[in-house]
Amino acid sequence: MSAAVLQAAGAADLDRLAQGLAPAGAGLPDGGIETPDTVAMLRDLAGSIRPDFDPAAWLVVADGEIVGLLSLVKPPANGIITIGYGIAPARRGRGHATAAVRALCDWARQDRRVATVAAETGAANQPSQQALIANGFVCTGRRDDPDDGPLLCWTLVVG
Repeated sequence: MSAAVLQAAGAADLDRLAQGLAPAGAGLPDGGIETPDTVAMLRDLAGSIRPDFDPAAWLVVADGEIVGLLSLVKPPANGIITIGYGIAPARRGRGHATAAVRALCDWARQDRRVATVAAETGAANQPSQQALIANGFVCTGRRDDPDDGPLLCWTLVVG
């Protein structure tokens, strides 16, 4: 198995994924990567961020297959980008999230617009927390979200 890499996701890529289809030249795992509604929400969010900050979303690709998504979850401000990521249920536990976050951080270190990468994880989501810890993120606090419940807040200074 090859390590997961990031590929910038354009509006057309996210449109196809929202329809349950793979962008040209890639496959999808059985069961897809996320619900169409979630992909549509991420497509719209990336579309709102992209005019001011591009790229705003990435495909997580391993062995020619899209195994997940990584995206900005709000517009960047003051050199801080906030990311979210998810790996297809059929492809979890294989290191794809850790590799995707690593690739994003490597990219961020080269982009002068970015000084800090931030993320949040569910308080009980140990695998996601481990992906961030493996990449040098530090837990900086917690908050309660009305939709997602207790969250841990993470940051990594890259610039």
